Amino acid sequence: MIKSIQHFEEKGINKLENVINDFIKNPEDMASFVYSIRDNVIQLGLNIIQETLEDCDEMLRSSGKRKANWQIVRRDDKALTTSLGCVNFRKTLFINKETKSREYLLDRILGIEDHERITEDAEAKMLDEAVETSYRKAGNEVSISDSVSKQTVKNKIHQLKFDNEYEKPKVKKKVDYLYIDADEDHVSLQFHAKKGDLTENEWHQKNNCLITKMIYVYEGIEKEAPKSKRNRLINPRYFCGAYAGTEENIVLWDEVYQYLDATYDLDHVKKIYLNADGGAWIKAGKKRIAGITFVLDEFHLKKYMLRATSHMLDSAEDARKQMQDAMKNGTKPEFEEVMKRILNVTQGDAAIKRVTESKTYILSNWSAIKVRLNDRKEVKGCSAEGHVSHVLSSRMSSRPMGWSQTGADSMAHLRAYIWNNGNMLELVRKQKQPLKMAVGAEYEILSSAQMLHSERNKHYQLGKYLESMSHSVSTEVKKYAWFNSHIWGL
Repeated sequence: MIKSIQHFEEKGINKLENVINDFIKNPEDMASFVYSIRDNVIQLGLNIIQETLEDCDEMLRSSGKRKANWQIVRRDDKALTTSLGCVNFRKTLFINKETKSREYLLDRILGIEDHERITEDAEAKMLDEAVETSYRKAGNEVSISDSVSKQTVKNKIHQLKFDNEYEKPKVKKKVDYLYIDADEDHVSLQFHAKKGDLTENEWHQKNNCLITKMIYVYEGIEKEAPKSKRNRLINPRYFCGAYAGTEENIVLWDEVYQYLDATYDLDHVKKIYLNADGGAWIKAGKKRIAGITFVLDEFHLKKYMLRATSHMLDSAEDARKQMQDAMKNGTKPEFEEVMKRILNVTQGDAAIKRVTESKTYILSNWSAIKVRLNDRKEVKGCSAEGHVSHVLSSRMSSRPMGWSQTGADSMAHLRAYIWNNGNMLELVRKQKQPLKMAVGAEYEILSSAQMLHSERNKHYQLGKYLESMSHSVSTEVKKYAWFNSHIWGL
């Protein structure tokens, strides 16, 4: 760090003075002034990072304790992409005297895995962009002054692991009602198992559709502000992913139950309402979570009522009122009688098909519709369609794009993670696997005499620069003590 600051004082300040002078001469070019300041400051930061890493590597090379267990093989050049830019530095390859295994000990201390080229901060910045826009833009936004390929972004996202962790309250919440909304998004696949395995039907439509599922739990609805016309969910928690097949669907609903059981006193809850469109994978949740009351969401109810009456022109409103009265207060035979009268005035195969499909759909969700129409006080309006649009579709299907099954599942999980206010840096750090302890971890840290000797050498090197960097306790001594405690861990 000292050399970097010295160099900046000798050369960098002059550059900044020239930049300022150029701006004073031409104050209309504010953009060039800002860019030049930014570039010089970024370069200082990169130089400090480079020097600090090389100082750490030099401490490893000169450590007498290290010499007892590891021999120097060679020095190599390494490039690391950080959120600030690309840092190029030299590091040493060591060989263990006992096992003959080779290792960059600096990588172990930094927690960098073999062949890793991106630091945690840069990876978090990359994921922040990827979850909102595209792999290409995420690669460009990985750092201020560097980029990575969209393939690198894709690989990182495909490797993500999500552990469904959440903060558990010390005391479980007591609420009277809980609400679960569920829906799905349809995304386009590039392939199923391998490229070229998509087939087409007789209408030249590819079988490339993948369902990504979304479930969210909340405690109710409230106004965004006292006078606002907009509502918001109270303490929502999102669960998203592909979860293909029966077994994976069970995993999804079990995750929802584990969250409910960890967060709420379920014995106190009077009812758990499940708002949805009646899909089979959604109804399966009733088998995994006891006491769920299924409610057909209002969007699909109105959709099928409109489909059944859209051709009736001036009589459509009266027909829909008769349908609703039969669903709310009548029986299935009474509803079927209403539908029979509608069919009697329906012409054309397409219209008859719509009426018949609407009748079948409503009868298959009869109990859920009655709950929707008769339990208005506790049942809340379902916002699943809007949430699918915002949580999943806006990133995954609103524009033409193709996914792999792994990519779609990872992105759906990532979207849920960000909607649950997850921190990307924490997610990146959770991906790290603990490195195995190296042989020769028994040696102790460097002695105080060695650190003081190194410090005196630093004082001599600093000369006039030291006068402007006076500290009660030397930063350099502390730096050596801190870093050598990591060497001890090797």
